[in-house]
Amino acid sequence: MKCSPLCLLALALAAGCARPEPAATPAPLPAARVRVAPVQGAAVPLHTEATGTVRPVRRAVLAAQLAGVVTELPAALGQRVSAGDVLVRISAADAQARLTRAEVQLKVARRDLARETDLLARGASTAEAVRNLQDRVTGCEAMVREAEVQVGYTTLRAPFDGVVARRPVHGGDLASPGQPLLEIEGTADLEVEAAVPESAAAALVPGARFEAEAGGNAFTATLREISSTADAATRTIGVKLAVPAGAPVRSGQFVRVLVPGGTRRAVLVPAEAVVPQGQMERVFVVEDGKRAVLRLVRTGARRGGQMEVLAGLAADERVVLAPPAGLRDGQPVEVLP
Repeated sequence: MKCSPLCLLALALAAGCARPEPAATPAPLPAARVRVAPVQGAAVPLHTEATGTVRPVRRAVLAAQLAGVVTELPAALGQRVSAGDVLVRISAADAQARLTRAEVQLKVARRDLARETDLLARGASTAEAVRNLQDRVTGCEAMVREAEVQVGYTTLRAPFDGVVARRPVHGGDLASPGQPLLEIEGTADLEVEAAVPESAAAALVPGARFEAEAGGNAFTATLREISSTADAATRTIGVKLAVPAGAPVRSGQFVRVLVPGGTRRAVLVPAEAVVPQGQMERVFVVEDGKRAVLRLVRTGARRGGQMEVLAGLAADERVVLAPPAGLRDGQPVEVLP
């Protein structure tokens, strides 16, 4: 028997008015057993970051003091040298010629003085002639010493134990007076040369200790020297910090120095309470001692085993330590003693 259109419409309306089945209620989450720790409000030191460079305490630039051709450079770049080692030889024929000429003149003057002194003893000369020859000998001796100094400039030696840090010349180069030839750096002691802002330098005293970092390695440096003047262009004051022996740094490295300057209030939580999730960081706060509530936070610097929280938490709240992987927002908790 065929159903009429009116009958089909009635059946559809009846189906649409039927009451839906109620949705199943989710089972309550079980209580998670967790350890908690209080959020602490603490005074933390304020720091100003300054930049500097690691330098050796002992360093010297060896420069030419006369013109000549560089004939020997026995020390290679980076080579360790001892005090007195020959590092550069310069060929200066004119300096050697002056020394030879001065030595000959001195021999002649001494011979003439000896002859005139003998004649004076026999009454065949005068005391004035002997005094003139004595002055001549003295002048020739001075000329010899001067020429010897000039010849000594042709050989440059290491002034102390160290390492060859720079060697801007090569064998065969023409050296000019004042031209740097080698730079030697000592390896025993290092220091940091830094520029500290005027506002942070007022309270600094020699012996103060600073946290420093170079190349990913942290160390503690001690303030050794403070400049008495400020740089008018950068508004900074130069300081020198002693690097402790054995610190994992090397000459020329870039250094960040934290200059202390008072304190401020901060919120700290144990670092194990903070869980990174993508670009966000989160913690679980225990409310009323019964349930865990998810909070997104913004963190700052790590201070030992604690993390500074810049936003998202207040002092005296309690956070879950090392939250279990399955912990959910609003889940009941059982706080372990």
